[in-house]
Amino acid sequence: MDIFEKLKVEKGDLGQHSHLPKDYFMFPKLEGEISPRMRFNGKEVLTWSLNNYLGLANHPEVRKADADAAAEWGLAYPMGASMMSGNSVHHIELEDRLAEFIDKEAVMLLNYGYQGVLSIIDAVVDRKDVIVYDAESHACIIDGVRLHLGKRFVFPHNNIENLEKQLQRAEKIVAETGGGILVITEGVFGMSGNTGKLREIAALKERYEFRLLVDDAHGFGTMGKTGAGTGEELGVQDDIDIYFSTFAKSMASIGAFVAGNKQVVDYMRYTVRSQIFAKTLPMPLVIGALKRLELLRTKSELKDNLWKVVNALQSGLKEHGFDIGSTQSPVTPVLFKGGLGEAGNMAMDLRENYNIFCSMVIYPVVPKDVIMLRLIPTAVHNLNDVQETISAFAAVKEKLDAGTYKREEIIAITK
Repeated sequence: MDIFEKLKVEKGDLGQHSHLPKDYFMFPKLEGEISPRMRFNGKEVLTWSLNNYLGLANHPEVRKADADAAAEWGLAYPMGASMMSGNSVHHIELEDRLAEFIDKEAVMLLNYGYQGVLSIIDAVVDRKDVIVYDAESHACIIDGVRLHLGKRFVFPHNNIENLEKQLQRAEKIVAETGGGILVITEGVFGMSGNTGKLREIAALKERYEFRLLVDDAHGFGTMGKTGAGTGEELGVQDDIDIYFSTFAKSMASIGAFVAGNKQVVDYMRYTVRSQIFAKTLPMPLVIGALKRLELLRTKSELKDNLWKVVNALQSGLKEHGFDIGSTQSPVTPVLFKGGLGEAGNMAMDLRENYNIFCSMVIYPVVPKDVIMLRLIPTAVHNLNDVQETISAFAAVKEKLDAGTYKREEIIAITK
């Protein structure tokens, strides 16, 4: 078969929905300045789908820092990969300040989180080593594990008893190969909002020899007394051997970083291929990240405001009988029973008639009979936004239970 003929037939789990309007359910366009109120499909909507946890995306000091840096440096500088010609004193300054903030010896900047995690895994392990990872890990982790030439074992989400069994299997293999074991999990899981069981995993180090990699994309800036992440929140920051986070969530920007002891980070500087063979972060992003980190460190009210909204939203949803799973973070999933057609019609009703925009999550991310509407609270939402949203959810839940949305196909969108 011609490879392009195969692509026409095998569209993939998400591609099977490609016939839907690309600017509505798939690839929707939110317009206007980044804020809780934006424009969608010609009207103002209250949006809960931006990973702008601390409200920094449109913070005046951040906007000014970004603009001044772009005017001074342009978007091209520095030219080249970090190892060759793309380093600068400001890149080094950002690495040092991040390391100090999260209490790690060293930090290495990364261009993007997804490619960064994938390439970190590739750099740290070889065919003699064994990877053990949580089943609900982000796609970047899954793809990194897929590239691994050695053995890999998965444990059910946060199932420490099963993790221990996988560690026992891994130990038998590395005893023969002479390799090591890398355990991979997340600080905050981006769909369920659960925190990884980092305390329990760290405790296993007393009986098993392994290193721990934690993807804390949703925890950095939102969790812990100072916002240093889930490791700080759970008191196990020192037990995290490789700490990763992105600038795309609390920092509301582009880029990422990986942290650990100096020897390991220095090794990664020479082996993480997604950084070695790609242009380094442009200077405006670095200067902007320095300003964002300064606000994260000095403006504790940002995280306080976030959690005020989080607590009001989650407690209000539970009081009204909604299932929000077992989230322990700002990530707020709202779970319903229903199929694809019901999910689409309910989401459309929320957007068109209640002016609420949130992410609709369907199979294969969740089981086939589950509808997840995922809410991302931010520091710039307010309590009126919370009440408006809970009222809208109560109305659509009543319609869902009454069978109003029960159709085989999603209703066509017309403008």
